[in-house]
Amino acid sequence: MYFTYILRCSDDTLYTGITTDLDRRIKQHNGEIIGGAKYTLSRKPVFLYYFEEFENRSQATKRELEIKKMSRVEKLNLNK
Repeated sequence: MYFTYILRCSDDTLYTGITTDLDRRIKQHNGEIIGGAKYTLSRKPVFLYYFEEFENRSQATKRELEIKKMSRVEKLNLNK
């Protein structure tokens, strides 16, 4: 199972990514365990804002790219 997710950072920016383990990945982004992204390094803490589940990496990556092309308002509206 793969997840495409959006994080809301402490500076109110949004970060989109994919993972197989949401809990582990959020801990990485928050610096609790090794492996977070450079973008979130200075924007901690981050919070899970939205996610979708997919059967394979290809589907999750496709959706990640779609979300990254969205405006901020469109991304925020996903969680309604």
